[in-house]
Amino acid sequence: MKKDILLKLLYVTAVFLGIYSCQKVADLTPSVSRQGINSITASFENDNSSENVFESVIDHENKLITIIFPYNYPRTSNNVLEKEKLSRVRVVANLDDNVTISPALLYLDLRKENYITITDQSKNTKEYKIVAEIRKSTEAKITNFELKSIGINGVINEEQKTISLISIEPLGAVAAHVDISHGATITPDPAKTALNYDQEVKLTVTAQDGKNTSVYTVKKAVPAKIPLGIRQGSAKILWAKKLNTDLGITTLNITGGLAATKDYVVLNTRGQNSIYLDRKTGEIAGTVNLGSYAGNLTNFYSTADDNNNILVCNLAPNAGAFKVVRIKGVNGTPEPYIEWNGGVPIGRKLSVKGSLDAAAVITAPILAAGNMFARWEVKGGVLQSQQPSIITITGLGGNWNNNADVVHTEATVNSDYFVAYYAAPYKFAWVNGATNTVKAFGPAISSNWVSNAADYVMFNGNGYAAQNSINSFTWGSDDAVYLYDVSAASSFASAVWSAPIGTYGGKDNGGQNANATGDVALKISDNGYYMYLYFMFTNGQVVCVQFDCIDM
Repeated sequence: MKKDILLKLLYVTAVFLGIYSCQKVADLTPSVSRQGINSITASFENDNSSENVFESVIDHENKLITIIFPYNYPRTSNNVLEKEKLSRVRVVANLDDNVTISPALLYLDLRKENYITITDQSKNTKEYKIVAEIRKSTEAKITNFELKSIGINGVINEEQKTISLISIEPLGAVAAHVDISHGATITPDPAKTALNYDQEVKLTVTAQDGKNTSVYTVKKAVPAKIPLGIRQGSAKILWAKKLNTDLGITTLNITGGLAATKDYVVLNTRGQNSIYLDRKTGEIAGTVNLGSYAGNLTNFYSTADDNNNILVCNLAPNAGAFKVVRIKGVNGTPEPYIEWNGGVPIGRKLSVKGSLDAAAVITAPILAAGNMFARWEVKGGVLQSQQPSIITITGLGGNWNNNADVVHTEATVNSDYFVAYYAAPYKFAWVNGATNTVKAFGPAISSNWVSNAADYVMFNGNGYAAQNSINSFTWGSDDAVYLYDVSAASSFASAVWSAPIGTYGGKDNGGQNANATGDVALKISDNGYYMYLYFMFTNGQVVCVQFDCIDM
């Protein structure tokens, strides 16, 4: 019996092996035929500018790779890029898996033609020619349109090529301030010729290449808004500037505050006068003179209200009593505003909601155990007391110590507020302003990263809050900013927009952000059609993101 069973097993095994031995070996060659080479990018040696990346166009049929360089470099300068500057250019190729390139790419002299050979997985070869081309810009856009003399900003619908001037009053013939694509021209030039904007006006923008054109219609109108909040998909990064290479802030670890006014973004660098940037372009527009208040511990942080007032504070008790100075606009002079000898560590963050010329709430976290913050109130343009109220938050899991920011939603002390902090449960907190108890949490952030900046704004009838998340290490990838719809606790559960990680932080730019410092600010355009999110990472970049509520 056992013998019969054994024979049957041997027979089945033999049949099984016979069947599978007849099968063909699987073909592991990819079923989709690819070109082997996907892209080539170039960059100049010893140039850390964010503009120093040049893309290519690949003509696979004619085996031609053209690396495109701008006519002007830097792109918004008047410096003409000559072909002689391309004698030694760093070149990097993106290849499919198991594809090789020869000779190996590193540096090329792009003043002349270069040839490479691509070998695919099947050992088939293709020869490509690489050339460089310096091209004038084909962009023909109006990026900003203002009638400054009557205080009107045009709302640009790029898709429809219309500019709406929001007004029910007669506009008449006035000169305009207009920003267009670099190197482009505009006809007629509304800055030189006062045009009558009570009638439709046609403006033709011709690109730097002299060929590509766009015709915009400027008209007095009120663009329709979507019913609530930001238009989905409207997020657009207007500009991003590296602190060290683009803005010349070469000393690391001391630029930690951002004050956003109507027209400017002010960067606070400890011990130095603050530079300010044009909010539309990110270009340096001037310097705030801090006078004797400039010092490593005296201009420690800065913020701004809703009416162009800048507040600068020191770090207490390291620099003595806690002091805040007020500067009325970027051309103002520092004036003493708050002095409080509270005997507590304070001054790493300061927030203000409202206007110092009307009503406002000023908050500063106390940098110790207990999750407390100091709060001052402004009524009728008058600071009510030098002595703050001390508020304790209940419902947070741990003590934030040095890393926290508190911002109210309205210019009243009983309004809700948001708290970014570095402590368990590592979640952005929405706090009931009447009870000072957490009412909702945002999503968790890894305890590896530090959140210590927050802001809030009401835009198109909907509340939005922002927080940062900082990588203070030499390893890992973070440095993100999150924007939340806070119309309800349920919508607070996930971000509606976030900055890409590993892009704007210190580790990926100027150097490790060991102090874990940075900032965020939200602002609304005067016409109510745009919301701007500004954020900055110490040793990294300062960035402007635009959102809109235009129904298009």
